[in-house]
Amino acid sequence: MHLLHIDSSIRGDWSVSRRLTARAVDAWRAAHPDGTVAYRDLGAEPLPHLDADGGLARMTPPDQHTPAQRDSWELSERLVDEVKQADVVLLGLPLYNFGAPSSVKSWVDHLIVPGLAYDPTTQEGLLGGREFVVLATRGGGYGEGTPRYGWDHAEPWLPHGLSMTGMQPRFISAELTLAPSVPAMAELIPLHEASLAAAEKEIDNLWTPVSAQR
Repeated sequence: MHLLHIDSSIRGDWSVSRRLTARAVDAWRAAHPDGTVAYRDLGAEPLPHLDADGGLARMTPPDQHTPAQRDSWELSERLVDEVKQADVVLLGLPLYNFGAPSSVKSWVDHLIVPGLAYDPTTQEGLLGGREFVVLATRGGGYGEGTPRYGWDHAEPWLPHGLSMTGMQPRFISAELTLAPSVPAMAELIPLHEASLAAAEKEIDNLWTPVSAQR
C-alpha cells in the first residue's frame, strides 16, 4: 500500500491542516505498517502556474512542443504518476481568501492532461479507484446560518476541478481555526475545539489499526 501525502499551507508549525494531515499519516501507518509514503509540500515548494510559455503543452502534440512546453508536460507526467502510484491521496486544504491556495489550483491544473488523467475520446477519468481524503481547514465559520455561509469556495470547487480525472474527494473539515489566536474570536474557541475534536475523531477512524485487526 502507498500513500501520497500533500500539504499546501504556508503557515508552517502554526498550520492546523498540517497538524491534521500528520495525524492522518500516523493513523494510516498504524493500519499499514509495511506501507510507503511519498510527500509533496505545495506550501514550501509551489508548482509553477500554467503560463503562456509552457501552459499550452496539453493542447499541443508532443512532437511540436517548445522546450518550455516539454518541461511543463514532463512535470505533469510526474505529478500524474505520483497519483497513479498511490492507493490513498491525502491533501491538506486550508482556506485562503475564501478559496483554495493557488498552489493547489496549480496542482489540479497540472493533473488535467488528456491521455494521462482522462481519456480524450471517451472523457473517462483515469485517476479514479483510489481513496482521496481532503482535510479542509477554515479560519472562520462558513456553515449554514453564519454571516459568511457560502463564502467557502475551496471545498465546493475541488470536486469540480478534479472531476475529469475520476478522483472523488472525501472531506473532513475543521472550522474557526483562528479563534485561539484572534482576540475578537475568543468566544468562539469552544466551537473551534469541538470542530477540531470532531475532525480528529473522524481521522482516527479512517483506517483500522493493525492491532485492532488481530
